[in-house]
Amino acid sequence: MKKVGIITDSHSGITQKQAEELGIFVLPMPFYFGEECYYEDVTLSREEFFEKLNSGIRVSTSQPSPADVMKIWDDGLKQFEQIVYIPISSGLSGSCASASSLAQEEPYKDKVFVVDNGRVSSPLHRSVLDALELADEGYQGAEIQEILEAARDKMVIYVAVETLAHLKNGGRISPTTAALGTVLNIKPVLKFDVGTLDAFKKCRGFANARKTMLAAMRHDLETTFHEWYEKGEVSLLAASSSSPMVTQEWLAEIQEAFPDMEVMCDNLSLGVSCHIGPGGLGIGCSCRPKRK
Repeated sequence: MKKVGIITDSHSGITQKQAEELGIFVLPMPFYFGEECYYEDVTLSREEFFEKLNSGIRVSTSQPSPADVMKIWDDGLKQFEQIVYIPISSGLSGSCASASSLAQEEPYKDKVFVVDNGRVSSPLHRSVLDALELADEGYQGAEIQEILEAARDKMVIYVAVETLAHLKNGGRISPTTAALGTVLNIKPVLKFDVGTLDAFKKCRGFANARKTMLAAMRHDLETTFHEWYEKGEVSLLAASSSSPMVTQEWLAEIQEAFPDMEVMCDNLSLGVSCHIGPGGLGIGCSCRPKRK
């Protein structure tokens, strides 16, 4: 039996197919369209999600049930002696705190280690890859948890929003602000930093929003993350809820702006996309966790 296995949730943007290729488990997140419950990438495809989202059906997210969490942990413990579970940031969902409490109970105590390092979407995906590297290097579950949580603030992501409708529907902006912003062609840039999603800047037009994100990323690499950037220990990340063509255009823009860096590009997780809506684009980075 292998020593340490990795489990995350679908807020990471990792598909079930990718999970199988990586040798990890991904817990699908539940969504409600009206009264109907769906599970990301299991009973609800990405295409179906956006069709329903664009149709105007009320959408809401939900925490996974304790039974679903325990089942995937039990499945993991059949193959691994220990499990490192990396869910969505506790700043965005109560599921992380629920999992942490559950991990203190038998039969999971000292076998399941829940990481709360404030991540979602591409940064969460990068954390999973970091955890796999640490496990391959021989670190135990508790050590991996400690190393990943110590790197909690060593990441950032910026997301530009194409439409204000879904921020309004989610209660993040008022209907008046949404209407005025639409008339003025305001495209907000949001910043995800240390576990929460906040407003960063309002831009006139989406082209300006893209330029703003690239400039903000350049500034962060030269200041906040300079130490890791100089050592080549920063992973550059891209994310999108837009079409494949627009996503490729955005990826090309990033690669032109940062020609010395590889870019890992993901679809924005559906848990983020339901608030961002279609057409969203993001850029971010994550630093290599320091070893003990």
